[in-house]
Amino acid sequence: MKQLYKSDNKKLAGVCAGFAEYFDSDPTLFRVGYLFLTIMTGFFPGIIAYIAMAIIMPTKSEVKK
Repeated sequence: MKQLYKSDNKKLAGVCAGFAEYFDSDPTLFRVGYLFLTIMTGFFPGIIAYIAMAIIMPTKSEVKK
């Protein structure tokens, strides 16, 4: 069973790379897509959502236990 977690391949907290690993995709596509969505929503909702995901999502080491 697949599980969503923050990736070690990170630029900030590993959230976008974690989603990319979950969907077997390129992390750059998720980073650019998330940046686009954040800009289109006026920054604040995207930033708050990213911070919330960074706090809530477990790390890879926490999932493997």
